[in-house]
Amino acid sequence: MTTATLPASARDTARPRRRKPKGGGLVAWAFALPALVVYVVFLVYPALQSLWFSFTDWDGLSATYDFVGLDNYAKMPKDPVVIQALINNAIWTIVTITVPVIIGLLLAILLNGKVRGKPVLRLIFYTPAVMPLVAVASIWGWLYNPQYGAINEFLRAIGLGALAQPWLGQNSTALAAVMVPAIWLRVGFPMLLYLAALQGINTDMYEAATVDGATKWQQFWFITMPSLKPAHYIVIALSLIDSFKVFDLIYAMTYGGPGTATQVMGTWMYFNVFQYYQAGYGTAIAVVITVIAIAVSIPYVRSQTKEAQS
Repeated sequence: MTTATLPASARDTARPRRRKPKGGGLVAWAFALPALVVYVVFLVYPALQSLWFSFTDWDGLSATYDFVGLDNYAKMPKDPVVIQALINNAIWTIVTITVPVIIGLLLAILLNGKVRGKPVLRLIFYTPAVMPLVAVASIWGWLYNPQYGAINEFLRAIGLGALAQPWLGQNSTALAAVMVPAIWLRVGFPMLLYLAALQGINTDMYEAATVDGATKWQQFWFITMPSLKPAHYIVIALSLIDSFKVFDLIYAMTYGGPGTATQVMGTWMYFNVFQYYQAGYGTAIAVVITVIAIAVSIPYVRSQTKEAQS
């Protein structure tokens, strides 16, 4: 009698069982150990140390400090700069997520169509995303220069010299002026993701919709947008996290000024730690930034994950 003619229960016993290699778990841990050590030493330990310092009055230099409990956290609601920084962070988040995502989606749709020079256009639109932030700040700082900057010179050349102004030097325009290069930087990433997602949509759906008499807008709203849900999830989740970490561009272009017009939580944390020697208070601000980023990002990530699973 062959194995094929045996009953199911007999076949199960007759079939040789694969044995797990001895020490497999130890081998896996051995491979993971170097990365785990780096993760603990350079991420987990500094994070826990920063959390501890947020409960102290450490100045960042002394070897001694006192434990002050929640005093640093209680100080924040009374700090007008923190309130202004939170408002600026909220404005920054809304604008630098909404505008780049919309522009990136429109560019992806355009480049997904029949356009000449697609590779060159993709390179042009994506290049700002990989440029160093300090270089971007220098370029746009020169463009915004009130005396010889290209923007004001252009306005004067076309007869709109009355609109020329110190874009980065006045409260009314400083934050908006810094957000323009931030948008310019962030358009390339969503464009690339949306372009890849658009190329993965089955064209048969568009052909069937056209036969049924659907307009271009209906095809976009009922075929394109639902098909881009995974891309929406990646773009918005990463943009949310990145928007709360903003520091480099504002620090290099305005130094948080004029006054507190462009101050955000990241720059105010830096000033307290490295300039005002209030490292305890500065690390408390860093902890709050982290908590806010997690609190804002996790609900969105969970909702999108549930939708993807369903």
